[in-house]
Amino acid sequence: MALGLLCALAAALAFGVGALLQAVSARREQTTAGVDFRLLVRLLRHPVYIGAVVLYLGGFVLHLVALRTAPLFLAQAVISSSVAVTAVLAARTVGAPFGRVEQVAVVAVCSGLFVLAVAAESHGTVTTTTGERALLLLAAGLVVVLGQVVGRIHTEWAAVGLSLLSGCGYAVVALAGRVVPDLSVGTLVTDPATYALVIAGVTAFLLYSTALQRAGVLATTSALIVTQTAVPAVVGVVWLGDSVDAGWGVAAVAAFGVAIAGVVALSQRDSLAELPPAEPLPA
Repeated sequence: MALGLLCALAAALAFGVGALLQAVSARREQTTAGVDFRLLVRLLRHPVYIGAVVLYLGGFVLHLVALRTAPLFLAQAVISSSVAVTAVLAARTVGAPFGRVEQVAVVAVCSGLFVLAVAAESHGTVTTTTGERALLLLAAGLVVVLGQVVGRIHTEWAAVGLSLLSGCGYAVVALAGRVVPDLSVGTLVTDPATYALVIAGVTAFLLYSTALQRAGVLATTSALIVTQTAVPAVVGVVWLGDSVDAGWGVAAVAAFGVAIAGVVALSQRDSLAELPPAEPLPA
């Protein structure tokens, strides 16, 4: 489990820097009427965005190791701490002060993650049926469809909805990475969890990029964090047998809550609000 924890921490660092680069790039690209997959192609014109993609890919590999060697609630809580990295870097990017509230939030995140790491119980191999893993593919498809529907609504609440759906997509990625039977080429090509992971991952990335164009980092990141962390954590306990050491149940639940509260508090620091918002494409 120690390897999984270290990989999750490294992935959080990569995701934190990548999220900042992604937000900067998305704000520079014009918006469209709905969720447009061509946005990802247009964003590739920005060198900063290419750097974000490289960091996300590297972070994904580290995240995958964490998912397969640590309980989901621990891996996802650590990954969510990437917002602390983003908050600190964003503050330095625009020259904004990092105040007392933000400092307390960072301490809360670190303290909560430390308790979770101590309380988490190592898990064994997860056994699931092909039918159960196919449900993840169905969930990924649902995220795609709902994303297209919500993407046609141009309000800040709809942008938050896109972020929630993006978080659900990343939740599917986490669950698929955990339950795929093994990482052999034959299994990856034939198992529905692989396709669920790819479809959900690409869709989540697109939905979050679109949401960043339409609303502040504050609202979008908060919604994303809650769903991408809480959904896999609950499913991991209910379905995949994740647990904590005896006597640590209450402490683990409290630590999880403290860590996520700190993450949400950090996401309230919308330092990138000073960047110019994206303009709509001409009709």
